[in-house]
Amino acid sequence: MAILRFRIYWEDDDSVYRDIAIKHTQHFADLHLAILKSFEFDSRHMATFYRSNDNWLRGREISLEKYDKEYKAEPLIMSETLIGSEISNPNQKFIYEYDFNKYWHFMVELITVDKEENAKLEYPCCIRTEGIAPSQYGTKGLVDSRLAEMEEKYDLRPDALADGFSEEGDESDEVEAEDDGGAEEANDGF
Repeated sequence: MAILRFRIYWEDDDSVYRDIAIKHTQHFADLHLAILKSFEFDSRHMATFYRSNDNWLRGREISLEKYDKEYKAEPLIMSETLIGSEISNPNQKFIYEYDFNKYWHFMVELITVDKEENAKLEYPCCIRTEGIAPSQYGTKGLVDSRLAEMEEKYDLRPDALADGFSEEGDESDEVEAEDDGGAEEANDGF
């Protein structure tokens, strides 16, 4: 059984990508859910794939369902379309569009075809992750545990100055130094 390995790039930053391995006998609906899971998105919105070429031009649509819009040609339905049936060359490309209000775009490229499956993996699965995924609703970056780690590592907390650190040349340092010096002189006199 052929195992297809796709690299899914976020359109806005190609250094952010996920590699997903999937059986050629699985459906586009399986790939759709694997992409959402790998980028930590929910599955509440409309989605579609487009066959593509090397110039990333949109071809035949493979849609989650038939939506209320005009089509040039009837779309294929993800749950009925096998991935293997849409692979016509070893570098096959698709465009994946998710949430037609936000228009998340991902570039999907076939990068490897393996003849044997790995018994330790349950397909489809994400086998490589590069870069921090974009936040679907704009808040993940603010509350994400990775941000907390960065704050700790680089001391980015807003209260860092309150921990006894101040900016070099701060006037409060000069005032404290003068006050301490005066106190020492007073103690020396006795």
